Amino acid sequence: MMSDVEKYIARRKQTDPEFGKDFESGFSSFKIGVLLAQARIEAGITQEELARRLNLHQSIIIRIENDGSDVGISTLERYANALGKKLYVEIQ
Repeated sequence: MMSDVEKYIARRKQTDPEFGKDFESGFSSFKIGVLLAQARIEAGITQEELARRLNLHQSIIIRIENDGSDVGISTLERYANALGKKLYVEIQ
C-alpha cells in the first residue's frame, strides 16, 4: 500500500513532467550519498578518518554523503578505494 507521500509524488509526476524529471534527478543524488555513507559505516570508518585518508576536510565528506549530485567519478573512485571497495558504474 502506498503512503500519502508516495501517492502525492505519483500524482505530481503525472501532472507535472518537470517535477518528475527533477524528482528523479534529486533522488538519484540523494541515493548516491546514502550508498556512500552506508559503505563507510559498514567499513567501520568515521567521516573524520575517511577525510584524513582522502586528504579532504570532513565538511566535504559530509557534503558528499548528504548530496551526491556534484561528485566526480574520480572522487567516487578514491572514496571507494579508501574504504577498500571498488566502484562500478552501470548505464541502463
